[in-house]
Amino acid sequence: MKIAVFSAHTYDKDFLDEANRREPAPFDLIYQEASLSLQTVAFAQGCDAICVFVNDVVNAPVLEALYRLGVKGVFLRCAGFNNVDIAAAQKLGLLVARVPAYAPEAVAEHTVALIMTLNRHTHRAYNRVREGNFMLNGLLGMTLHGKTVGIIGTGKIGLAVAKIMNGFGCRILGFDPTPSPEFTAIGEMVNLDSLLARSDIVTLHCPLFEHNRHMINREKLGLMKPGAMLINTSRGALIDTRAVILALKSRRLGALGIDVYEEESTLFFHDRSSDIIDDDVFQRLMTFPNVLVTGHQGFFTTEALREIADVTFQNLNCLVNGTSCPNAVLKA
Repeated sequence: MKIAVFSAHTYDKDFLDEANRREPAPFDLIYQEASLSLQTVAFAQGCDAICVFVNDVVNAPVLEALYRLGVKGVFLRCAGFNNVDIAAAQKLGLLVARVPAYAPEAVAEHTVALIMTLNRHTHRAYNRVREGNFMLNGLLGMTLHGKTVGIIGTGKIGLAVAKIMNGFGCRILGFDPTPSPEFTAIGEMVNLDSLLARSDIVTLHCPLFEHNRHMINREKLGLMKPGAMLINTSRGALIDTRAVILALKSRRLGALGIDVYEEESTLFFHDRSSDIIDDDVFQRLMTFPNVLVTGHQGFFTTEALREIADVTFQNLNCLVNGTSCPNAVLKA
């Protein structure tokens, strides 16, 4: 079986090839550095299935083109599936499967790294010391012990963040339409407005759907404590970036740490160091000293990549064997 693997970087190849070598009947993996779009869909010619990542475009026109090429399945190397038109895939009879949970501690630990770095300004201190500047002005942080952390989305990643921050001695608040029983043993479940009003740090750990796009908007930012920190390691479009910029300019928002960005598809996972970045919103974000951006690396650990590869092949084998796939994405 031939599989076209889009948005394939060296690390994708390394871990997928490692997992493929353990297969009794190895797959023929055709790696494409290009991301999937209507312009690149022809690269799937002759393939039985495709394997995609978070920023690949898998909308109705792309799915229809894939169907005409004889593709039978779309396999995501991630948990989120907001980039896939599930209704169109079902109409065409295409199997869509994802990796629902991979090393949630990896994203949780990166979340805490953003919090710690922003709070104690270690990124700025690092640059100062390298230049021989040992002044402490501008590096004042807060003691996390006793502070309130609001976690939006109390699934596996949110729960892992709660456990870590609980270990710091923080009070934990959670908001989720479907509360986790395990989370309630650590923190207090509240409504979103209460969480925003009471938290010193707000961190997002929920999937992106149309109904929660820009859930952190101008109105919600106005409910937050003055000087609070906002962290997003989930999906970029959960926050309204323009509204966040206004909150930063007015000093309402104390700090912002993001590993995702709503227009990241043209930036992240590429070397743009020699290019002129013409995204004015992103460039404005980068002018703030209290903003820290990483390029969607929260998942990026050996353990997570190995699990992604293993589960991807489990999903592929469901297509090969014609069996029910436990990780199939169903229409909400």
